[in-house]
Amino acid sequence: MTGGRSTPSESERGEVEENGTTAVEERPEPSAVLGRLPTEAGLRRQLAAAARSRERTASVAAEIAEIEAELAAIEIEPVDLTAARRRVAETTGETERLKERVTALRGDARARRAVDAEADETLGDLEEAAAELSAAQTEAIAAEQALERARAEAARNRDERRRRLRLRDRLRNRRRTARRELAEAIYPAFRRALAVVPGGDPSAAGAEPSGYDGDPMAASLAAVRLAALDGVVELRGDAARAVAASERSARSLLRAGDVRLRGASGGR
Repeated sequence: MTGGRSTPSESERGEVEENGTTAVEERPEPSAVLGRLPTEAGLRRQLAAAARSRERTASVAAEIAEIEAELAAIEIEPVDLTAARRRVAETTGETERLKERVTALRGDARARRAVDAEADETLGDLEEAAAELSAAQTEAIAAEQALERARAEAARNRDERRRRLRLRDRLRNRRRTARRELAEAIYPAFRRALAVVPGGDPSAAGAEPSGYDGDPMAASLAAVRLAALDGVVELRGDAARAVAASERSARSLLRAGDVRLRGASGGR
């Protein structure tokens, strides 16, 4: 577990997408933050989780829900501009080839007529080539139109990505505001809980979460004591040993329905 002055953990920083932008992680359930100690979550996040487990809400909760809904509604389908450009290049090339063939056949037909030579076969080839050219030109126009649509869709996607990034920034900011509000609201109770848990020292609490300068393990135990968690609370290492050595039962100490101690004996 990291203390009140720790740097953000990997989970707090969010995940990195393939395009290098930072995605906003899903908000974890309180049990995911406090259900297993030690935890990588910082103190403010632990206290906010404890507050949320008791159904406290922050002033920005409605705005957070709106931003999350707006983000969930954004759908960006991949656009293959490379394939669209390749199709344009291929149809344009075929059109130019057929134009040259039509021009050559017309010249050949005129030359044959000039000398009264048989031109029926050449005229047949010319008619066939002209039909192929017309079809190729139609396909080229369709390819150009498809490319324009793909470009427009790619532009819309860029706009949507920018909007998504702005929304994610807002969401991260509002979630930080919510964590700060919730942590500060429950901080007096946290200070009192420090007087009960092993290693806790209320005098180390300071005026707010950022001022906490006490034992990180004791802070986590105090946060669990404040929380109303569903499921098992699992303690490992020093946290398990400290609770096992207490005169009070683990359930009474942490006010949890089910507490499991791992490695509490044998120095493990």
